[in-house]
Amino acid sequence: MIKGLAITPPVIGRISIGHLVQKKDKWVPEKDDAFTLTTQVQGKDGWLLHPLHAQFAEVSPNNKIRTIPVRLLFNDSDLNLRAEFSAFDRQTGRPLCVGNGECAKRVSGEGVEDVPCPTPERCQYAKEKGCKLYGRLNVQVDGQNDELGTFMFRTTGYNSVRTLAARLQYFEAVSGGNTRHLQLLLKLRAKSTTQSYRAPVFYVDLTLRDDDTLAEAVCFARSEAIRFQDAGVDIAQFEAAAWQLLQNGLFEDGEEEIPQVLEEFYPEAENTNESLAAPPTQNKANAPSSDTKQIPLVRSARLTTKLGASNKPEPQAA
Repeated sequence: MIKGLAITPPVIGRISIGHLVQKKDKWVPEKDDAFTLTTQVQGKDGWLLHPLHAQFAEVSPNNKIRTIPVRLLFNDSDLNLRAEFSAFDRQTGRPLCVGNGECAKRVSGEGVEDVPCPTPERCQYAKEKGCKLYGRLNVQVDGQNDELGTFMFRTTGYNSVRTLAARLQYFEAVSGGNTRHLQLLLKLRAKSTTQSYRAPVFYVDLTLRDDDTLAEAVCFARSEAIRFQDAGVDIAQFEAAAWQLLQNGLFEDGEEEIPQVLEEFYPEAENTNESLAAPPTQNKANAPSSDTKQIPLVRSARLTTKLGASNKPEPQAA
């Protein structure tokens, strides 16, 4: 295996709650009040919509996707949702410092150093370099026809990361570690904060399907776990391999992805509130129509793998 390259879960599409618009020769994020599913193919006007987007839009009120039926690839919450505090070089796009609130890896003239991570609010380096929370969630969308592929949801929103982290830990606990067999919904929610000046701030949540009770969902997940075990599917080895592949590199994002991350989350003129909706009169004009063929890449949502010292198990011989 090539060392220094983090191997991440395979991505076959993206989920977003915003898009990029061009203003004065620069692309800046603009927030939406609905999900968008895109492919990994980009046209001259932006990222192409995934075929599943049209399917979900057709059955959604006003063609706005507010819920997506999903499952998870892993039982381990920290594999499904990975987040860290990240600072990037705005010129080269390379990571400068990535930390988890306790320790960080920082690029210096002598290489990569291990340094304390007091969080961006308490770190002068973070303030100078524009460090912020950056999360990645991998989910499997119903109908995707790829049992190991995922849709990526990236976010720099505190509300989304905190909510998703809590939900995943809860689901892992109550299901007895069978999270990947739960049938779930990725759901868009709204709230108002002092920073949003009473305007709705949209964030992402993860819930059970509307018709499921917790007991029914857990019962189904446990029966599915037994079925997979009887079929010889080794989830423990699968997750151990996933951890080893992620830790194969110092930083998760590759050179191809970093320019997109910078463009989407770190523009020069940015709105620091998470997914802040425009006033109602503007929302209609900005929302994607049901017959849109292309849209610019949308803002996505992405807990922390402990840098350099994970306590996840190493793969064992079968």
